[in-house]
Amino acid sequence: QVQLVESGGGLVQAGGSLRLSCAASGSISSFTVMAWYRQAPGKQREWVATITKAGYRNYADSVTGRFTISRDNAENTLYLQMNSLKSEDTAVYYCNAVVVGARRYEYWGQGTQVTVSS
Repeated sequence: QVQLVESGGGLVQAGGSLRLSCAASGSISSFTVMAWYRQAPGKQREWVATITKAGYRNYADSVTGRFTISRDNAENTLYLQMNSLKSEDTAVYYCNAVVVGARRYEYWGQGTQVTVSS
């Protein structure tokens, strides 16, 4: 069973930066897709960014140009660099990993809180 553990959240002023990390208990090179999601209070969980095994990246419109997703296979870690943070970025951020093969497996981390003060 793969475990994903997020870290790096915290309180930051608007315009500031944070880098989130997601450490996997096993090798992430086997994950077909890894992603970040977030959930703000009273709202549904929403997709933030995706990176594929081949390194292709996609971002939600709300974070394009401000956030960067990356993965370090040697460190078995997924990252989310967040710059120019806004109050509307306040949420719990979750790491997600999917393996697509003969069967589909999906894993979630426990989340890390990001709070942006205006």
